[in-house]
Amino acid sequence: MKNFKFIVYKEDEYFVSQCLNVDISSFGDNTDEAIINLKEALELYYQDEEYANTYMNIEQVMIGETVINA
Repeated sequence: MKNFKFIVYKEDEYFVSQCLNVDISSFGDNTDEAIINLKEALELYYQDEEYANTYMNIEQVMIGETVINA
């Protein structure tokens, strides 16, 4: 059993859920749906044995924001 860290943010009319441990994301009409869809995507991802050892352990998550002149 693995623990996954994820973030959820709103993009246009959808909520996007993005896993931080592996490069997997999903979306839904609301936050709950986005999280459920992410869990399903992760389960499908790990069914492929090629990716069985693909996992970055993340102990602590901080979210920040910065501004650049671009």
